[in-house]
Amino acid sequence: MKQSTTHYPIVEHCDAITLVGGSELGLNDLNICLTFAPSVVAADGGADWLLDAGMTPLAVIGDMDSLSDRARDTFADLIQTVTDQDTTDFEKCLAALRAPLILAVGFLGARLDHTLATLAAVARSRAYHVVLVSASEVCVLARPGHSQIAAPHNTRVALMPLGDAVVTTAGLVWDMDVMDLAPDGRVSSSNRAARDRIDLTIDGPVLITLEPQGLRGAIDYALGQ
Repeated sequence: MKQSTTHYPIVEHCDAITLVGGSELGLNDLNICLTFAPSVVAADGGADWLLDAGMTPLAVIGDMDSLSDRARDTFADLIQTVTDQDTTDFEKCLAALRAPLILAVGFLGARLDHTLATLAAVARSRAYHVVLVSASEVCVLARPGHSQIAAPHNTRVALMPLGDAVVTTAGLVWDMDVMDLAPDGRVSSSNRAARDRIDLTIDGPVLITLEPQGLRGAIDYALGQ
C-alpha cells in the first residue's frame, strides 16, 4: 500500500471491518467484534493494541502522532498517513474506509474529549453504518424517519441527542411522543426496553445506546436490517 495524505478511500472491503482505536480496549471487547468483523484496521495508536494481540491490520490510518516506534516499524508497509490536523484519527478512518459495517472499538472511555469528538464525528458524518463498542455499551446513530431496532427485553436503552432532535418511540418503558431533545435540553438516558423491538421516529441526530448484549441488534440496525 502507498502512503496517502488525502481523505479519499484507502481501504475498500465488501465485508464488515473492525476499527481499533487507541483508547480503553479490553481484549474481550476486541474478540467480540472480531466474531462479526474479522478484518481489522487500526486508527493510529490502535495499531499498538493489535501488535500486542499478535494481529496484523489491513491498514494503519491516521496522522501517526500516537503510534509507537515498535508498531511503526512492524507495520511500516501498512501505514496510510493522513496529515490533516483539523480532523481526529477516527474521522480520518471514516473518510478513508469503504465497508458496509464498521465496528469501532477503542474510541469510548478514557479521555472525555476523545469520546465527545468521536460522537460528534459520527453525527457530522452521518455514519449510520458504524457501531461503537465498549465494555459497557454499544452505540449506533439513529436513522432519520421511521425505523426499528432490536433490544433485549428490560435492558437499558438511551436515546441521546447529538443536536436538536424530535423523537417518537414505541416499545420503551417511558415512551416519547414527538418529544424535543437537545444536548443542552432534555435527553433520554436510563430508559429500558419494554419489548424486544423498539419503534423509532427520528428527526435530528440521536445516538442509540444499548447494553453490550444488544450488539446483534445494533449491527442489524446499522446494516439497515
